[in-house]
Amino acid sequence: MREPVELRRQRILAVVHARGAVKVSSLATELDVSAVTLRRDVEELAVAGMLRRGHGVVRPMEDAERTEQVPAARGEGSGGGAVALVVPERHSYLYETLHGARTALEEAGVRITLRIAPQTAGAERPQVERALAAGARGLLIAPRWRSAAVEEADYGWLSGIGVPTVLMERRGRPGSALHALDSVCSDHWYGIHLAVDHLVSLGHRRLVLAARNDSPTARAIRAAFADIAAARPEVEDWSVVLSSPTAGPGDGPRETAPDLAALMRKRGTTGAVLHGDEDALMLVQRLAESGMRVPRDCSVVAYDDVVAALGTTSLSAVAPPRADIGRAAAELLLHRLEHPAGTTGPVRRTELLPRLEVRGSTRRLTTPEN
Repeated sequence: MREPVELRRQRILAVVHARGAVKVSSLATELDVSAVTLRRDVEELAVAGMLRRGHGVVRPMEDAERTEQVPAARGEGSGGGAVALVVPERHSYLYETLHGARTALEEAGVRITLRIAPQTAGAERPQVERALAAGARGLLIAPRWRSAAVEEADYGWLSGIGVPTVLMERRGRPGSALHALDSVCSDHWYGIHLAVDHLVSLGHRRLVLAARNDSPTARAIRAAFADIAAARPEVEDWSVVLSSPTAGPGDGPRETAPDLAALMRKRGTTGAVLHGDEDALMLVQRLAESGMRVPRDCSVVAYDDVVAALGTTSLSAVAPPRADIGRAAAELLLHRLEHPAGTTGPVRRTELLPRLEVRGSTRRLTTPEN
């Protein structure tokens, strides 16, 4: 699916605001955007007063007048005293989390170094090691963790970094080496509860979750849906399937993405939860192409709410508090940095609740009897 313009520009702003000043050519390469497209986006963002352009460099508006005096005073180029933020490349969901963290750190006067991890297993570790070698005194990190095996492989080194560290929208397995590492996450169980409860309240009794399976969020969503659907006496039938052929972790047997319309017709499904937004928009298009219209024939709730409202049918969606996750994680890290070791209190595993945005893709089920 072609990336929406609004989402691409959000990614541009997130990187520019986190880093302070970025070469336009480097930004195009880093975000995997053509130079022509990137320059057009930068020009329109500059006209809108959202950033400032200069000789091949782009800066956030609030930094444009003060150049780089504060970072220079703190050791520009050495990374000394900075807080490192490590997030995966091309991950719109986590870029909003990054934006929330960056806002809190800037308000506290803390310099930030942003590091983007490529889409390969173990890519975060070298980025963290480089940040530490440059003198980073704290770390906010959201590893991609496409599979449970990749996640487990990172537990050892992440637990022994040696500087205050907070996981953003990630959490170590209970009893693992990361169980005692600070983390701030969305309560995805509650998010799925909101989606299922909404569909059930509209009379839908046969449900499906079409979800990704290539991130900790995706795995939490799938487990929560199975738990909640099985426990709700109103739900007569439910299933969990892959949302697209490329939505799996890719390091084991391939899970097949079914024809969702055919599956729903076969099982009499009238309510669907679709994760994430881009897959949800594409699945709604495919349902329409096969003769199933939303919400006339089935109600749909998307999970993520990054671009769910931009479809031809604006999708009802569960909206995790992405920016608030980043802010809370940054505030927790600042707390750790401001107090001597051993006086900062117990490890915190914080959860923030998502909300449900009801739009045009859900409606009460109509039956021949009514």
